[in-house]
Amino acid sequence: MHPRNVWQALSGRGFLLSAWPWRSLAYLLTGVVAGAVTLVGIVTAAAAGAALTVVLVGLPLLVLTALAGLPVALLERARLRLVDGDPAPGLHVPPVRGGLWVWLTTRLRERATWRELGHALLFAGLLWPVDALVVTVALAVPLSLAATPVLMATVGKGHEAKVLKQWTVTTWPAAWGTAVLGLLLLVLGAYVLGVAAGARAGLTRLLIAPHHRDPGARILELARSRVRLVDAFEAERRRIERDLHDGAQQRLVALTVALGLARLDAPPGPLADQLAKAHEEAGRALEELRELIHGIHPRVLADYGLAAAVADAADRSAVPVDVHLDLPGRLPRAVEAAAYFVVREALANVARHSAADRAEVNGGHRDGRLFLQVRDDGRGGAEPGAGSGLTGLADRVSVLDGRLSLSSPVGGPTLLRVEIPCEWTERSA
Repeated sequence: MHPRNVWQALSGRGFLLSAWPWRSLAYLLTGVVAGAVTLVGIVTAAAAGAALTVVLVGLPLLVLTALAGLPVALLERARLRLVDGDPAPGLHVPPVRGGLWVWLTTRLRERATWRELGHALLFAGLLWPVDALVVTVALAVPLSLAATPVLMATVGKGHEAKVLKQWTVTTWPAAWGTAVLGLLLLVLGAYVLGVAAGARAGLTRLLIAPHHRDPGARILELARSRVRLVDAFEAERRRIERDLHDGAQQRLVALTVALGLARLDAPPGPLADQLAKAHEEAGRALEELRELIHGIHPRVLADYGLAAAVADAADRSAVPVDVHLDLPGRLPRAVEAAAYFVVREALANVARHSAADRAEVNGGHRDGRLFLQVRDDGRGGAEPGAGSGLTGLADRVSVLDGRLSLSSPVGGPTLLRVEIPCEWTERSA
């Protein structure tokens, strides 16, 4: 198996006869060219931006200067493949939505962007001159020594040769000895190139593609993935509700109607009795299916919003419920769904466990947040983790950066509060 990077190749016996010395040389030479171009580009953009800031034209140039590390890092990841076979993924996270402004603000807030800018400045100011020095010492000097006999025979007309413009060789034995020394140094220079390329690649990877990613970026990515999972879950609930409503429910309605008509047409007797039982069973199945559909994702929530859905849940409650919601518009679907199911579960707990005479649901939207609270006059003593179903709902609210709290002293009252940050998606006229 071929080594994946230059460090592994250096430890092997066939390094000098392999492609790795040439790959190392290509890596360092392209670094010299890329570094010089980066230096010119950053200095030009920064100087022009600073000079034109007075007339505001320079501000975009300064922003581009701040983002200069992105293309440099992209090029460096491509160059790393010359001497390092391990992938070097970027640390940037995708923007939450499309658009140039969203992309720009996302990049400027990321630590990875500033790490890459720091790498670009180090690359432009220090690293590429070091690359040039290494190539000169490891390659140019040995080649100059090895070419001494050629120089003596051509330029020196067989009498003398100037070696590195430092000393003069006047005899052929000295010229050939210098050439042999140059060849030995050239072999050593191949290893120097490999070591320098490996160290240079390691530093680049450390700066722009560390193996251990920024914990903050990982936390942000995990939070966004949780939000995407919640959105996908809600979309799947809506799809199941729609399929049941438009498919199975309609077929069951048609079956119930057909059984009712057959029951009316059948003469009195055993057949009529069986049709009557089948009609009643179909009616009960239809009611159960409607309750199931409503529990999966109520149509009123999708069509009319949270206020109408909460009012519908209050009408279905076995305990009288007063509803006071000030929501003149629609909120994000994930927020409406989470808030609705919290209220519905709370009302179900009131009916099952609280022995309350009345309950109330009130809330509204202010300061960019949805506030809801469910209160009952029951006996209290409720615990979130004691089979109430609120633990999973609390996790669901936390995905949306919200909070759910429960206060239920023994003797009552019980008060459930929900707070979710969100903005209007649609306001009433």
